[in-house]
Amino acid sequence: MLTVAVLLGGFALLLAWPIPLVLSRAAWPTRSPAIALALWQAIALGGGLSMIGCLLVFGASPAGSLLGAARALLPHLFTGPIPPVFGVVHLAALTLAAGLALHLALNLALTAVRAERERRRQHQLIDLLSDPMPGQPRTRVLAHPVPLAYCVPGIRTATVLTDGLIDALDDAELRAVIAHERAHLDQLHHLVLLAFRAWHSALPWFPIANRAERSVALLAEMLADDHARRESDDEALRRAMLQVGSGGEPGAYADSGGVVPDVTMLEARLARLDEPRQLSGPLTGSAVVWTAAIIVAVPIVALLATLGAVA
Repeated sequence: MLTVAVLLGGFALLLAWPIPLVLSRAAWPTRSPAIALALWQAIALGGGLSMIGCLLVFGASPAGSLLGAARALLPHLFTGPIPPVFGVVHLAALTLAAGLALHLALNLALTAVRAERERRRQHQLIDLLSDPMPGQPRTRVLAHPVPLAYCVPGIRTATVLTDGLIDALDDAELRAVIAHERAHLDQLHHLVLLAFRAWHSALPWFPIANRAERSVALLAEMLADDHARRESDDEALRRAMLQVGSGGEPGAYADSGGVVPDVTMLEARLARLDEPRQLSGPLTGSAVVWTAAIIVAVPIVALLATLGAVA
């Protein structure tokens, strides 16, 4: 079991620093943002499972298996004494594993509650201050001179445009903006961003957590851009993006203090429109998908292997 714990610890380190660093600097995710987004989710899930699993397996190693450790320790948690085979370092590892799992779960729940509370508040304000846009279901118009467009997710979704934006855009540009915002809603980008926002909130001192959240937010924007490009044309989307600018989507990102698209992200999206639409080949895409599956499978298989293992 100690070997498994060491392997899980090494795997967690790889997923915590070098692999996310390489992925955040790679060029191919801009060509296949959906596959890159799946890989980022696999890295986050696999890294969390590996960190917790490493501590759990090491702490349970004196009993020879996870089930054996549970049988040896649970009856003595309140009645004592703790079996002497478990040293202080083993008990500390088990406590840290449980604390880390609880910390991550509570941060996810708290972030979700805050996001839902903010979404409800935004829907109330939208109902009060805006009017339905004729011919565009789930779209509201806000009387405001600044050109803005954003979406508010939830059970009841809404795309919000301002008068200033509608006046500044032609029909093709307006179609591109609406398609972009609806892509965020239809593809449930807020749920993906929520998970990475919670990870960043749980580990604010962890530099990769911030890098991952920014990368995922940019990939979500690119996915929405791709949908808009199918509804309109690249030049119309470019003009619309320049009109909206970098501050055009507060509703999609500000619901719980997450990353807000900035000028750097806008420049990356605009530069992408200048490049030919080259998707990753089927072999490359399959390799990334298999890599994502293996990243998640490794800690799960390791934990299952030590569930009833004998030392």
